[in-house]
Amino acid sequence: MSGIKKLAGQTMWYGLSSIAARFMGYLLTPLLTYSPHVKTADFGRQSLLYSAIPVLSVLFTYGFETAYFRFSARKEYQQTIYSTSFLSILFSTLIFSGVLWLNRDLLGSISGFSDIPEIATLTIAIIALDTLSVIPFAKLRQEERPIRYAFVRVIGIFVNLLLVWFFVNYCPAQLQAGPDSWVSPFFDINQNPIVYVAIANVVQSLLTLLLLSKEISFVRFNFDIRLWKEMMVYSLPLVIVGLGGIINETFDRLMLKAWLPGTAEFRNEQVGIYNACYKLSLLITLFVQAFRMGAEPFFFKQAEGQNPQKTYARVMKFFVIVVTTMFLVVSLFLPVWSRLIGPEYRVGLAVVPILLLANIFLGIYYNLSIWFKLSNRTIAGTYITLIGTAITIGVNYTLIPYIGYMAGAWATFLCYGTMMLISYRWGQKAYPVPYATKKLIAYGTIVVLLFLVHKAVTHWFPHVYFSLGLGFLLLSTWCWFILLIEKKEFQKFPVIGKYIR
Repeated sequence: MSGIKKLAGQTMWYGLSSIAARFMGYLLTPLLTYSPHVKTADFGRQSLLYSAIPVLSVLFTYGFETAYFRFSARKEYQQTIYSTSFLSILFSTLIFSGVLWLNRDLLGSISGFSDIPEIATLTIAIIALDTLSVIPFAKLRQEERPIRYAFVRVIGIFVNLLLVWFFVNYCPAQLQAGPDSWVSPFFDINQNPIVYVAIANVVQSLLTLLLLSKEISFVRFNFDIRLWKEMMVYSLPLVIVGLGGIINETFDRLMLKAWLPGTAEFRNEQVGIYNACYKLSLLITLFVQAFRMGAEPFFFKQAEGQNPQKTYARVMKFFVIVVTTMFLVVSLFLPVWSRLIGPEYRVGLAVVPILLLANIFLGIYYNLSIWFKLSNRTIAGTYITLIGTAITIGVNYTLIPYIGYMAGAWATFLCYGTMMLISYRWGQKAYPVPYATKKLIAYGTIVVLLFLVHKAVTHWFPHVYFSLGLGFLLLSTWCWFILLIEKKEFQKFPVIGKYIR
């Protein structure tokens, strides 16, 4: 139980940093969607750009973060793994950045910014700087230093948000007040505001790298060829896993733009609406991200102990309890969460509950994926991800012309649900873990039924205060039910247990 408490504590710190960072990051959504200077179509194009960046980031890091956790547990490599990992990433980043630079016109065309060539250059800078911070961040996670991790992350995001506000709102207002404003030497009001959003991101990435300079100073020119080869064999299948994951997570925006009928302006607007509503599933997304930050090194360390499968099963149970509760917190109170986006974007709110469930499936899949990472069968993750990618592309291609961005939500739901089921069946044969499967399925079914009851009742009585009151009643009922069923488990946590007798 002490291991789970430690994981819970680390997840809390990673969660707080992720929540603070993502919350400030998500403030960009109302900042941009409410701004009179940012067109809906430009917001959609910016969404497409930030859908392409993660794909390139996966190629730049080529699975070395997970490989770092896997091999750092081996004593013979503890003196060389950090320097070997960082130097490998450094040299490859220089090469890949050069290749992108030579093909920056193609990058601008793919991202939809061929008319603004500066975007491609700034994008390359963002990717390169973010890649160089991956291994130092992994070192902090491996050394169980979530507070330091949180500090660096939050400061970078805060500066980004401040700069976006400065460029998108403050500078235009200053120039409108008078052309001789102090911002006129460096700010062009005729420039597309998305350029300044990208500049803010570059500053954030550079600042983050500077804040990690202490961790980078531990790098020595001590490159272990044998270790590097083993890491490459382990990590290369994870590139496919990462690429497939990015396609499943973000390419629905690109597919929506490509396959949706109508004018380019209309398609960009629909992408903007879908992207804004997608971000309302942030609560579960944040928790899944925070959980991964703490769980990945935790799972590898637990594998060295006795009966780690029992620990994995208990972690899964607590994880499902938390994410199902979060599902109700968001889905039952959508009138509140919807205020985070502009009124013209709220026509897409129907995608939110579907995406919440999809992210629950993804989080469960991350829990389940430990079997192929521990058994060095990362190729299995490749096969599972490719199946998910095929579902994503197939469903979007078939349904986007008919139901628009709803196709993206359902494709995400089916993709992650299928990946979860395949990983569970395959993993139980290769690396059995005693998950409380029937109980967890029951928990998921109950929260969906509570949501459907709320939706049905509020359809007939649509008053907003009634909706919120009913949501609070159903959420309270769920929390009481969970505390009753899992009473013995929660009594083991000092903070909660003293209130449960």
